Amino acid sequence: MRRLSLLAVTLLLSMPVTHAAKLPLERLKLPDGLQISVVARVNNARQMALAERPGILFVGSRRAGTMTALQDNDGDGIYEQQFRIARGLNLPSGITLRGNDLYVAAVDRILRYPGVAQRLDNPPKPQLITDQLPDETHHGWKYLKFGPDGWLYLNVGAPCNICLSEDPRFASLLKLNVETGEQQIVAHGVRNSVGFTFHPVDNSLWFTDNGRDHLGDNRPDDELNRLTRPGLHFGYPFLHGNDVWDPLYGKQGDRTPGAYQLPVAQLGAHHAPLGLTFYTGHSLPGLTRNSLFIAEHGSWNRSSKVGYRVTRIETEEGRVVSQQPFISGWLQGQRHWGRPVDVVVDHDGSLLISDDYAGAIYRVKTTP
Repeated sequence: MRRLSLLAVTLLLSMPVTHAAKLPLERLKLPDGLQISVVARVNNARQMALAERPGILFVGSRRAGTMTALQDNDGDGIYEQQFRIARGLNLPSGITLRGNDLYVAAVDRILRYPGVAQRLDNPPKPQLITDQLPDETHHGWKYLKFGPDGWLYLNVGAPCNICLSEDPRFASLLKLNVETGEQQIVAHGVRNSVGFTFHPVDNSLWFTDNGRDHLGDNRPDDELNRLTRPGLHFGYPFLHGNDVWDPLYGKQGDRTPGAYQLPVAQLGAHHAPLGLTFYTGHSLPGLTRNSLFIAEHGSWNRSSKVGYRVTRIETEEGRVVSQQPFISGWLQGQRHWGRPVDVVVDHDGSLLISDDYAGAIYRVKTTP
């Protein structure tokens, strides 16, 4: 690992120039041979979605209530132009594309913006796909992706720190048929997942889950989970991580071995893992389709802060064989200047990382 010198982000010829120069990129640590730069500034940047046409990136938000499109006009990897596709939405953190249609989650509803990838300067009015989702805002922000089966997958977080809800959709992962509106629960006992991805080889669903609060600094661990078939239960609110039975609900849990699906990796308490992706490109050295990247948003109530980084996980036949920091340095001592949220692989094989605290989109690529 080495400490990077400040990259030439001051050469940007667009609105992000002034702001990008203020971010202390020289504090970030990456593997040798890689560099990081700021390629756009977006207020409260959350989940990202790439258009089929290279050079167009959509970015959701949470606090900002907006959805933004970015365009790289000259192919240099920097997004010189921004388009405001929507504003005034209720926590529109989750977005995804199918073809040229953009899907946006706003707590209790899913909206579709048909053909928007081809008309950024004149975005269409949204179409309502469904408004039949829970409307609780506590852990109510979404993450969206279409699965290999053509259904739209999304998370519904627990409406609390720890509770047992009557509506079984809380603390779960759902899938939605966008043509009929039919909903199905695919994973139970998932407290607060704000990131999932499908393995590019076996199509299994991998997702992060944020553990409950107020059991101390070091437990329970946040989780990386793998769903191999619909209907599995991942423990919440009874069991956390591998072996932490909840002090309030643990006695109600099923103590039968195998009743709950255990995580494939424990990520540490309060790291707040969010978006994740398997590497499907070819330009970054040493990576394969079994290499998984996780954005760790960072702790908010731990006495000593942790997270605020991107972690690399190596997998093999559905198992985690190693995990290590990939990018760190957004946390300096007990002060942070950035919080990673989502990771995607761009068409050229570089990585894009969103940061809602710094309001930035970063690109990681090989050093020339």
